[in-house]
Amino acid sequence: MVYNDIPNSIQKFMNEITEKCGEKHPDWAKNFNAAFANTLLTTVNRHEDGTTFLLTGDIPAMWLRDSTAQVRPYLVVAKEDEDLAAMISGLVKKQFFYINIDPYANAFNEEANGAGHQDDHTEMNDWIWERKYEIDSLAYPVQLAYLLYKNTGRTDQFNEDFINGVKKILHVFEVEQDHNQSAYHFVRDTSRKEDTLVNNGRGVEVAPTGMTWSGFRPSDDACEGGGYLVPSNMFAVVILGYLEEIFRTTLDDASIVAKAKQLREDIQAGIEKHGRTKNEAGEDVYAYEVDGLGNASLMDDSNVPNLISAPYLGYGSMNDERYLRTRQTLLSNENPYFYEGKFAKGIGSSHTPENYVWPIAMAMEGMTTEDKAEKERILNQLVATDAGTHLMHEGFHVDDPNQYTREWFSWANMMFCELVMDYFDIRVEK
Repeated sequence: MVYNDIPNSIQKFMNEITEKCGEKHPDWAKNFNAAFANTLLTTVNRHEDGTTFLLTGDIPAMWLRDSTAQVRPYLVVAKEDEDLAAMISGLVKKQFFYINIDPYANAFNEEANGAGHQDDHTEMNDWIWERKYEIDSLAYPVQLAYLLYKNTGRTDQFNEDFINGVKKILHVFEVEQDHNQSAYHFVRDTSRKEDTLVNNGRGVEVAPTGMTWSGFRPSDDACEGGGYLVPSNMFAVVILGYLEEIFRTTLDDASIVAKAKQLREDIQAGIEKHGRTKNEAGEDVYAYEVDGLGNASLMDDSNVPNLISAPYLGYGSMNDERYLRTRQTLLSNENPYFYEGKFAKGIGSSHTPENYVWPIAMAMEGMTTEDKAEKERILNQLVATDAGTHLMHEGFHVDDPNQYTREWFSWANMMFCELVMDYFDIRVEK
């Protein structure tokens, strides 16, 4: 089942946002309404078994990461709309169905149809669209399950698939604390180096740090500066805390609580000991990637989790001194992916051409500051650079917003919506 019409609860919320935008920001309202409706009307397919499949947009597959971000702003409305909450619960159920098929895969087909990258040299099957292992692909479904519980009180998503999937997540995180003991490998026959892992699919050489290894970034590009991706480990720390709470208060499994707690403490200690570097001024800041052998990269990518997003995800606060130093460094030319031009400034990615900034990163910049004027500046910039579509794109050129990637990108649309909501102090409860 797909949505052919906008539910009354969604329309009511869109009307409320329109009223708040008022005469001062009618362009915000126009883009908000287009984007907030678009995700529901174009990406959601509710199956007869009660699960929900979400297209990422113009690619016919579901990403575990994107699908969570696509529905997160709806949690505010789901408090009052039981059917919308059921749709989101169905998504969690579908996510954990997929995780139980293969916790190393990042994107899946709606059916076992063999679509996607079946020629990759890794352990593929007909359900899997792509098998790039990313920590965040496992963290996001846990986040959604937890936030749904916190915002609506629902617990039906904590089913047998959830419990088994959590056990697989904990196992993978534990195995990948020493990637040299892991069987995971990934090679793609391609001229694009970001799409494959070096060292016969094992990735760059690493030594244990306490953190857990990731083959790829949330951009789906290979980790180049080391397999210990610091922002994704920060996210892991947060969701491991969620699992401790869920299995202590709702599902009552002391063994899972103990394992999640141990992993959380190990990873956090690893971040503190190994996940830092120095900026040009010699200040202590977070690294983006490290290898455990003394090498660290100073950069940030536009895709979330990134270092800028840490407090948004629940890791630390916006006022933490190291975070603020890191943020200031990354929103400058010290970050090789920070671009500034005639129409915009912000963080881009190795995933898109040089001088392309991402609305996702711009929205995240707005949601990790308490400065209302800065939020307003970013929102004005986002609506002024939508190339007349009233929707967000993946990335666009800082000197020509009519040059953009991806006509249809639901994750970016919903990040814009969430920043509008944030500006008016409407937030998902954590």
